[in-house]
Amino acid sequence: GYTNKMTRLENPLISRGVRRYGANRQAKRNGFHKKKVTWKKTAPKAEEAKPAVNQVNFSDRVKQHTKCRRSKAITNPLRASLVPGAVLILVSGRFRGRRVIFLKQLESGLLLVTGPYKFNGVPLRRVNQAYVIATSTSVDISSVNVPDDVNDALFKKPKKEKSAKSEADFFGDKPKAEKTVDPRRKEVQAIVDEPLVKAISAVPNLRAYMGARFSLKKGQFPHALKF
Repeated sequence: GYTNKMTRLENPLISRGVRRYGANRQAKRNGFHKKKVTWKKTAPKAEEAKPAVNQVNFSDRVKQHTKCRRSKAITNPLRASLVPGAVLILVSGRFRGRRVIFLKQLESGLLLVTGPYKFNGVPLRRVNQAYVIATSTSVDISSVNVPDDVNDALFKKPKKEKSAKSEADFFGDKPKAEKTVDPRRKEVQAIVDEPLVKAISAVPNLRAYMGARFSLKKGQFPHALKF
């Protein structure tokens, strides 16, 4: 703090909120830059004696290994409305608006669904449960036998081999390779869809319902609909 007192000259008020002299001019009038300021001196604090600490070589310590929580596959809990055999509406992706049948949940937490392919063109695929709407309609899938090898590994795309780019690749003159489907997926599609087609055909109007695309018309609101 300051030890000497400073006398200030008056700065008259010209109008409301306006003074005669500005802040810089008023400081020069008061002569603050000429004043000598003496600061209070405080005695240094006495150092407290610290207790002696035995030095330990921390490199000799062996820490216990803690398991990572993400080391195992975390399965997302299913919503109460997602029951095997329930008819779902896809709201995202290539087949948005299509109705599919829920078969089971895979280890990754994704849902295994099918069209069937014969009715609406939706093949056996994985879907995140956040992008489906569960309906009150369901299909009896007790006769459907999903093979054991239908898992996440079946749907993974094979890795492409990297090769040096040529001039033909740069200008796009190289013909594109045709897309091929894993023959095992075709076999599994036929095994799963055969009993489903029979079960759906036995219910009146259900085949047309599965083939129709879901859409909202004028005056319809999703929060007011009962699926």
